[in-house]
Amino acid sequence: MNNRLDAWQLQGHTALVTGASKGIGYATARELAALGADLLLVARDQDALEQVRVELADDFDDVDVLAFSADVSDPEDRLAVFDWIADLDAPVSLLVNNAGGNKPDATLHYSEDEYRAIFELNLFSAFEMCRLAHPHLARHAQAAIVNVGSVSGTTHVRTGSPYGMTKAAMHQMTRNLAVEWAMDGIRVNAVAPWYIRTQRSEPALANIDYLDEVLDRTPLHRIGEPEEVAAAIAFLCLPAASYITGQVLAVDGGFLNYGF
Repeated sequence: MNNRLDAWQLQGHTALVTGASKGIGYATARELAALGADLLLVARDQDALEQVRVELADDFDDVDVLAFSADVSDPEDRLAVFDWIADLDAPVSLLVNNAGGNKPDATLHYSEDEYRAIFELNLFSAFEMCRLAHPHLARHAQAAIVNVGSVSGTTHVRTGSPYGMTKAAMHQMTRNLAVEWAMDGIRVNAVAPWYIRTQRSEPALANIDYLDEVLDRTPLHRIGEPEEVAAAIAFLCLPAASYITGQVLAVDGGFLNYGF
């Protein structure tokens, strides 16, 4: 077997992907399956999740594709996910924390319940998923976590302050866990997308004036596709990336490098 070729494959890995029923999560699941990883898919929408599971199982008949409907912002649901994994005796070696959401608004307009819900979904859920996954990941020789952050965690973007705060904290969580868990053989990285063509971005990008502003600030002058983020996530999971940890990789068409 070609060792260099092996470095670009994920056979023998099992990936737990949250928010897997659409957008970046779905594209990531498809990319990981194409590289040979078995899949454990989690999302809130049971019907959409089952449709994705069937589709991926049909398209990739050489990998196992299983799904469990859960809201990872709910502590009981998170525990249920890992009870399911324990029952399966599934050897989880990759975790992709993709579940997230937002309610853009002016800072003074948020109710306490609204901004706390954004923190629960975007940050605390990922933190707890990492903690719950740790015993599983530590048993694998080439384990990895990839957190889906955002350019909003690095600079001001008109997505609302709570969203940016959660993503900035996720980026720092990535760095801390990378150092703390390196001794356990677990690499921890993140990706930071700019505008990606998903259901969540459609309403904002439907405004032609706003779209023009976005494109003007993007050196590649286009909106990214979910598959482009998925490719970056998959790379960070690969053995080929075995010396990369604690990094936040911008997938942003050059947005963060824009100057004047």
